[in-house]
Amino acid sequence: MTALQRRFPTLVRRCKRLVYQGRRRWLAFAALWRRSLQLRVVVSTLALSSAVVFVLGIVLQTQVTDRLMNAKEAAAIAQAFRSADVVQRELLAIDPASTEAISARLAGALAKLTSPNLERDVANPAAGAFEPVLVDGAATPVTPGARPAYAGPYNDVPVQLRNDVQQDKKATQIVTVTRDSGKVTLLVVGLPVASAGRALQLYLLFPLTAEQRTVGVVQSTLGIGGLVLLFLLAGITNLVTRQVVRPVRHAAEVAERFADGKLDERMDVVGEDDVARLADSFNEMAASLQRQIQQLEEFGQLQRRFTSDVSHELRTPLTTVRMAADVLHASREQFPQGLARSTELLVAELDRFEALLADLLEISRLDAGVADLSVDAMDVRSIVQRAVDSVRVISGKAGVPVELYLPETEVTAEVDARRLERILRNLLANAIDHGEGRPVQLQLAADRHAVAFTVRDFGVGLRPGEAELVFTRFWRADPSRDRQTGGTGLGLSISIEDAHLHGGRLDAWGELGEGACFRLTLPRIQDVELHSGSPLPLPPPIPNAGRPPAAVAVTAGPGGDEDQRE
Repeated sequence: MTALQRRFPTLVRRCKRLVYQGRRRWLAFAALWRRSLQLRVVVSTLALSSAVVFVLGIVLQTQVTDRLMNAKEAAAIAQAFRSADVVQRELLAIDPASTEAISARLAGALAKLTSPNLERDVANPAAGAFEPVLVDGAATPVTPGARPAYAGPYNDVPVQLRNDVQQDKKATQIVTVTRDSGKVTLLVVGLPVASAGRALQLYLLFPLTAEQRTVGVVQSTLGIGGLVLLFLLAGITNLVTRQVVRPVRHAAEVAERFADGKLDERMDVVGEDDVARLADSFNEMAASLQRQIQQLEEFGQLQRRFTSDVSHELRTPLTTVRMAADVLHASREQFPQGLARSTELLVAELDRFEALLADLLEISRLDAGVADLSVDAMDVRSIVQRAVDSVRVISGKAGVPVELYLPETEVTAEVDARRLERILRNLLANAIDHGEGRPVQLQLAADRHAVAFTVRDFGVGLRPGEAELVFTRFWRADPSRDRQTGGTGLGLSISIEDAHLHGGRLDAWGELGEGACFRLTLPRIQDVELHSGSPLPLPPPIPNAGRPPAAVAVTAGPGGDEDQRE
């Protein structure tokens, strides 16, 4: 192939171009074939109809040809017997000893057969024109190997037919001969004739030109009729299929608009046929779905309102309880040991209760669609650092170091600093809870269109299918685990909603024994659609020996010491 490319580069390029264009056209036709029911029905009908028309044409042509030839052969045989009677009458007074007299009488007999004054009862109009050949088989040739005495185009008579007639048999055969005017197809009829004690052979050569023209007309008529029939079938099939496909396409369009939220969309009901019943059933289904969706929306609104109202109403008593708990907590050293411990537990649970109320209020605002972004262009590395600082206490208590892998250059993006910090804080707290004492890695990367954050732990990981459930409200992979943060179960749900507010994505990955990884991808400029890719893979590769090409900040374990390395 390489030698051929060097020798004929233009030809090779042209062949490649043709192959590529042919492949594109075939793929386009295959896609159209899969999408269009109407095309499949029309093409299938044409294919089956073509096979039927072809078989029917062959059968009709065979029947017409056989009947023509049978009629021609019967008429030719009848003409041959009548001509044999004329020959017998003409050769009654033949002199057996004179070869020249025999030849002359044979020629006279042929002239009598072809004479326009032949008796009317001898002529057979159905047989058509013919050329007679008369042979005296009893005459002995003067020279060995010479032909017997004959009159007419003897050379056009096939040898097999001569042998059959010489054995006193009537025979017919179709043969094609070459003459000055070209090739001619003949029906040759031969039969023996007994006259004056001599064995004569009469052959009649009937040209089949008229029959060939008739067969040609039949073939062309069948061909043109078949093509016209196929075109008519294609048009009829297309029309009938269109009557069925058009309502289906209209139903698909209405269903798409209904799925897009236009719940008032309905199909037009025309007539009382099956399509009309389909449209009526579709409209009933759409009306039922609309009622159910409206009921669900009303129920959701009531649920969100109830959650918001309860959260707001609980703030006042919670504030009072908080003040009393703070007073008790401040005087805990004066209490007995058991009462002091109860006071500490009360304050801890109040902290968790306040966090739960805050998350419920945030969830209610997100569900109601009233949450908004306060976007500023800033260096997101500072937000990452603040998020790490906010989890330093729980990181130190759990003995889980947090490793940062940040670019050396500034990474600017339009983000809501409060919401982004909350996302990262939730992801870090979740990783610390499930890290099993191993380091938690936070990486930051960016390209022209997006920034990406990954939080990776090397703890218990996730079972198959749990990566889709981690963002469900109040869902926990293992409720019996000892948690370090005392989370509310809403952190990841709020995080994914905050990511969607930014126009970004929050993805999860995990394997049992390998840990879990969460990737946050945000557009660098708001109101710009985020591409399908991300600056960081999921999961990201583990940095080599803790030395990426950027600064690494490591938050240490229980002592809370920090080690800054370059």
